[in-house]
Formats: sequence, structure tokens, C-alpha cells
Amino acid sequence: MARISDIIEEFIKELIRESNNNAIEIQRNEMAKYFDCSPSQINYVLMTRFTLQQGYTTESQRGGGGYIKVTQLLMNQSQYMYHIITKEIGNSLTKSQGARIVQTLKERGVISHRETEIMRAAIDDSAILSPINMKDQIRAGILKNILATLLS
Repeated sequence: MARISDIIEEFIKELIRESNNNAIEIQRNEMAKYFDCSPSQINYVLMTRFTLQQGYTTESQRGGGGYIKVTQLLMNQSQYMYHIITKEIGNSLTKSQGARIVQTLKERGVISHRETEIMRAAIDDSAILSPINMKDQIRAGILKNILATLLS
């Protein structure tokens, strides 16, 4: 069964897909009522799943029935991959951060299902035979190299 965070994320993404301008405005309290959860759960989803790293911006308007605006950034595939390689991955990357980047690339149509599975396998802890304190640095290098190869 899907977790509430996954359901909320998919709901917001569907709203964005249906919008005319790749942006939506939502009221946190109204969404919390709709999903029968706390407003902090909505905040958690927005802060962890709609970040610049995943290709989104969020802005919050407080007071007077405030809202949260979520916008999907539109970049061509090369720009997006270059941005991820140079700005998002850095020198270290956890398994969950890597998985989120790969999933976002798949969702945006930058990589195929097969490429997604290959990347997931390459950055999995079981594939990186190294001391635990070095796995995140090795994982970052692996993902950067894969993306650079796809970019060329």
C-alpha cells in the first residue's frame, strides 16, 4: 500500500500535468483536509519532493488564505542533465538522493525505463564495494559519469 506522502506527491504532480502553465497554487490546510492528514505532512512532501533538484520551485504566500505555488521548471534535457551534474550531485550523494534524481530523470522522459534500472543498480549500496564512509563519494562519481556519458 502506498504511503500518504507518495499519494500526495502523485496528486500534486497530476495537478501540474493538467495545468496550462506547469504551475499550481494550493492551500496547505485544504490539502490536509482532503487527505485527512496534518498540514505538516503537506509541508514535508513539498520540501522533500518538489525541490530544485527534482525540477520544481515552490513559493509560499502567507496570510489572507495564503497559498503555496508549485512550478515545474522547463529545461531541455541537456540543460537539465548538465544542471544535475554540476549543481546537484556535488562530491557526495546518498542512496536516497541518487534514487530521487534517477526517478526524476525518468519522470521527465530524459532516460528510459531500462536506463533507470541500470542507474539504480549502479548506485545501489550492494554494487559499491567500499568502506561505508566512502560509498556516497563513489556513488556521486558513478552517477556523474553515467549522466555525462548520456549527455555526450
